[in-house]
Amino acid sequence: MRFGLDVPTTEAYADARVLAQLALEAEAAGWDGFFIWDVLSKNSSVIDPWIALTAIALQTSHIKIGLLVSPLARHRPYLVAQRLANLDQLSGGRVICTVGLGDSDETFAAFGEERNPAVRASQLDEGLAILAGLWTEDQFSFTGEHYHLHQVSLQPKPVQSPRIPLWVAGGWPRRAPFRRAAQWDGVSLKSINVEQKQWLSPEDFRACLAYVHAHRSLNTPFEVIMSGETPSDRQQGIDIVTPFQEAGATWWVEEGLGWPLEEFRDRIHHGPPCR
Repeated sequence: MRFGLDVPTTEAYADARVLAQLALEAEAAGWDGFFIWDVLSKNSSVIDPWIALTAIALQTSHIKIGLLVSPLARHRPYLVAQRLANLDQLSGGRVICTVGLGDSDETFAAFGEERNPAVRASQLDEGLAILAGLWTEDQFSFTGEHYHLHQVSLQPKPVQSPRIPLWVAGGWPRRAPFRRAAQWDGVSLKSINVEQKQWLSPEDFRACLAYVHAHRSLNTPFEVIMSGETPSDRQQGIDIVTPFQEAGATWWVEEGLGWPLEEFRDRIHHGPPCR
């Protein structure tokens, strides 16, 4: 199992220099991934994630980096493909792309973006196809309901081959995100059961993973990312993480939601919940 961090980009975290330094400290403390938010805010300070990721890539040397989660429907997918390919070059092949619908319909509406989740889901599916196509094909064309590309060549390609890994986020027991994830390289589970509003149990996790594998036809490596919170006490953290690892999780991502910066920094310095 590998261990990552889900790091805010708002308020005290809304500074690329702060995030880059935090990523360097996380790398030194033994974490495997440093993933930042991609959010808009109507009334809070927020850092552009592309600027932050550039600073993070330059400050670190081996930790995986990326967005967790990027609401792809809010972006032009061909620009996302270019920016992530550039970041993959800059970081030496360390980028992971995690996508989803986005959490708040109201936030989308406030900025004049599409608030209908069904439409955003359709945009997301087309966007994923565009990312994969631009990263792997010399000349790529696409005709969909939302996007149209004709004989486009993206250069330079990502360092990673065949392309940057694509993970899809979802909240169990909603099914559609997990059918989507089954077609790509990984599934990133929200830490709560979105109907019960409680921490996702190992039983829920196993049910979700069985559903994903039932819809998976590809015979390629597949990452399973579970997220949550663990205390600084390593053994207590191991006790929380182990049931999910035994059930098939390949990553544990420590959530920074609600943590003041210095408290989260202290948690990071204590290292991942592993032996």
